[in-house]
Amino acid sequence: MVSANAGNDNNNLIKATLDWIADAGINGLGVLPSAKQVATDHLSKAATIEDAINSVIAWRTTYAAGTGFITGLGGIAAMPITIPVGLATSYALGANTAAAIAHLRGYDIYSEQVRTMVLLCLMGEAGEEILKTAGITIGTKVCQNLIKQIPGKVLIEINKKIGFRLITKAGEKGVINLMKMLPLVGGIVGGTFDGIFVNSCGKTAKTVFVQMLDR
Repeated sequence: MVSANAGNDNNNLIKATLDWIADAGINGLGVLPSAKQVATDHLSKAATIEDAINSVIAWRTTYAAGTGFITGLGGIAAMPITIPVGLATSYALGANTAAAIAHLRGYDIYSEQVRTMVLLCLMGEAGEEILKTAGITIGTKVCQNLIKQIPGKVLIEINKKIGFRLITKAGEKGVINLMKMLPLVGGIVGGTFDGIFVNSCGKTAKTVFVQMLDR
């Protein structure tokens, strides 16, 4: 039987992991710029907000594929202990992409609600099922107001479900991590996975973060 303390420790570890991912994605980490900086840079070169969003997704997808290759060859030092190094990088890049899109669409990326939605974007289509527990249907104008009003207790439950799914995905990527033991082949496989994953996060963010009505 698992003790209550063990369960609490696991929950705390998952929460710390989610906080790390959200903080890295929103505030930046090392060479990864903040989401606001990413949004500003792309908006300055785009004709419209939507063009900027598409540019963020395209650039981050390419960057993720390259980072996957580098990670496969050498690895990185900083990561949560609950997930593999390569996946930590993918999650940070995915969260960075989603947060940049949220900012471009007019959302407060520092609010707890939006932080949770940024993490939800890492789930892809599976995130929609999690949101249903909060009575939210993504991709609607009503969604933006509901996101602002999600109570703290509901956010905690949503985060628990996100954490469970993301940690499970860490195990699913084990095959790719094994292939990374072969530097060249593993790097290519890892980079392809990272690029596809980040692209999916960006597309999900476009659906989740509907354009604010006052913009």
